[in-house]
Amino acid sequence: MKILVVEDDERISDAVVEYLTDLHYAVEAVYDGVEAWDLLDVFTYDLILLDVMLPKMDGVTLCKKLRAKGCDIPILMLTAKDTLDNKIEGLDAGADDYLIKPFELPELSARIRALLRRGTNNLPPVLSWGDLRLDPSSCEVFYKDELFLLSPKEYKLLEFFLRNGRRVFSRAQILEHLWSFEQVPEEATVKAHIRGLRQKLEAAGAPHDLIETVYGLGYRLKEEPK
Repeated sequence: MKILVVEDDERISDAVVEYLTDLHYAVEAVYDGVEAWDLLDVFTYDLILLDVMLPKMDGVTLCKKLRAKGCDIPILMLTAKDTLDNKIEGLDAGADDYLIKPFELPELSARIRALLRRGTNNLPPVLSWGDLRLDPSSCEVFYKDELFLLSPKEYKLLEFFLRNGRRVFSRAQILEHLWSFEQVPEEATVKAHIRGLRQKLEAAGAPHDLIETVYGLGYRLKEEPK
C-alpha cells in the first residue's frame, strides 16, 4: 500500500513516515499543496494524509480540487483545528476522515487501516499463492501456517507480486512502484531484495524459484501449484 503524506511540519512528517514505513507501507512525503497536486497528477496512491494548513495551496482547497477531478483516493485530514465547523468544512470538501493534532501514531494507523478496508472491498482479505499466505490487515506472512518474518521492503515486494499474479515486472517497474520518487536506488537494489526475499521464502519451506526470473524481462510468481 502506497501513502502520500502532505504535511509542512517536517518533525511531524518525519515521525509519520518513519512509523508507517515500519508498518510496511510505502510512504512519500511532500510539504506543500502545489507539490502534492503535481505529484498526484502523475503517480497513484492508496491513501493521502493531508494537513489542512499548507503553504501555496491549503488542504481543503487541494481536497476539493482532487474530488472535482474525479480522484477517489481515501483522504485523511490532519489538523490542529478542532471546532465542529472546521471538521464539517473538511468533510464537505471530500475528506473521508478527520484527525486532530496532536494525535497518537497507533490511532493514526487504525484510521488508515479502516480507510484502506473501505477502499479495497474488492480485494481478498488474505493474499495467497499455494501454501503461501500474506495477511494485509496484520502484515503477517505464513508458509504452511508457519509465520516467518520479512523486512519492510521484502514484505512490500512480496505483497506487490501477490497482488499481481503471474504478471512480469522489470526492475524499473518495481522501483517505480515500491520506492519513493525522491529515493529511487539503482536497479541492482531490486536484484538484492529479490535475492533476500527468495532466501527467506526458501528457508520457510517454499520452492527456491517461487519468484522466478523471466530472462530479459523481469520477475514474476511461479505458476501456482494445482
